[in-house]
Amino acid sequence: MITRRQFSQGLVAAALGGLSMHLRGEVITSDVSELDSKKWSNHLLPDTKGVVDLPPGFSYRMISQLGDTMSDGFTVPDNADGMGCFALDDERVILVRNHELPASHTPQYSSLKTSHGVYDSDGSGMPLPGGTSNIVYNLRTQQVEHQCMSLLGTIRNCSGGTTPWGSWLTCEESVATASNKIGKNHGYVFEVPSQAKGLVEAQPIKAMGRFNHEAACVDPETGTVYLTEDRQDSLFYRFVPNQPGALHSGGKLQALAISGQPKFDSRNRHQPNMQPNQPYQCEWLDLDDVDSANDDLRQRGFAQGAALFARGEGIYYGSKEMYFCCTSGGKQQLGQIMRYTPEPLKDKQSPQDQTGTISLFVESPNKTTFNYGDNLTVAPNGHLLVCEDQYTDQLNNHLKGVTPQGKIYDFAKVRWQTESAGPCFSPDGSVLFVNLYSPSATLAITGPWKELNAKS
Repeated sequence: MITRRQFSQGLVAAALGGLSMHLRGEVITSDVSELDSKKWSNHLLPDTKGVVDLPPGFSYRMISQLGDTMSDGFTVPDNADGMGCFALDDERVILVRNHELPASHTPQYSSLKTSHGVYDSDGSGMPLPGGTSNIVYNLRTQQVEHQCMSLLGTIRNCSGGTTPWGSWLTCEESVATASNKIGKNHGYVFEVPSQAKGLVEAQPIKAMGRFNHEAACVDPETGTVYLTEDRQDSLFYRFVPNQPGALHSGGKLQALAISGQPKFDSRNRHQPNMQPNQPYQCEWLDLDDVDSANDDLRQRGFAQGAALFARGEGIYYGSKEMYFCCTSGGKQQLGQIMRYTPEPLKDKQSPQDQTGTISLFVESPNKTTFNYGDNLTVAPNGHLLVCEDQYTDQLNNHLKGVTPQGKIYDFAKVRWQTESAGPCFSPDGSVLFVNLYSPSATLAITGPWKELNAKS
């Protein structure tokens, strides 16, 4: 088993290798558009149980699913989405899993009507069903040792991100407002300790903005939190905390702009404004009134000169750079993957003044290559693994692998009529945990990760 330090070093090498290649101009989008899908697809073995097809040498175990009775007496909720993995000890990990449930979803929490830890309730006092659940999983015995709800009273907890200090940031993809049906405004980020053994008090981090949140990642060197927004005219945000690691202490919310090109449109819908693998120098614009009662934060940011993105979704910080999906970006509106690289802080420079570059890493030319990328992570070999989230009557969703050179291949095919979500690796890199959205299920996938390659 590799150590977390070895795993991180591997990610550094892979990420920097990919970065140096694109700066030399050796990686171009035509590598993707000219892809021979048969040549660059792993041979997936049909799953006799009809859950997920995987390459030879890989296998899965279903460790949690809808309706299972948890340690707290509740049952596993539906709509399992974003997820993070944390080390507990040498054998065990903790998964914190989002449940993207609307306020109208049938609740099961009548016993918690008077609970002070729940963020919000419906008109009858029933806790809203969105939130998170925690799973303690033993890597050696391959057994779940504890499972419970850890956050309740929120709406549509879509994705989020892990923090270096051991918590999960769960993000509401809803801007519902208080009414006779719900008690409070929504559209916030909440922090959940990974080691919670039950419900924690749900406190919104309002300084991180009220908008249609999707995902988050933290730069471990500065504590800055980068945030995506699931809207067709979304912005790319960052939150610079007053005190790194203490997000409730407040901070500054900013939006990314392309230097010298205000109101830049990265979506490439009508013309290719954003050229492939070209680094664009960025600056960050301060935002005000971030609680945004009128849900107009993105419009006000754009009016200031912020860049537009097409449905920002999953984001992952590898090492020294981060990747995020724009689900409906590109000329074909089938998806893009962006790469943002913060520049090193200069002497006495504040993180609020830190700049960086952004580039278009992948833009899909057709549905076979890549179709509506959503959550993503980095595998131990440095490849991205990206969950597809198609909107069709008959789904054909895959987990796509993406090499540092931008080549795309099928790693897995979901056989259920649903999407995969929340991919995350155990700290030693031995197990990929991933959710099936609905009916919710969490899988533990093992196999020869270091040998994973785009070629079959």
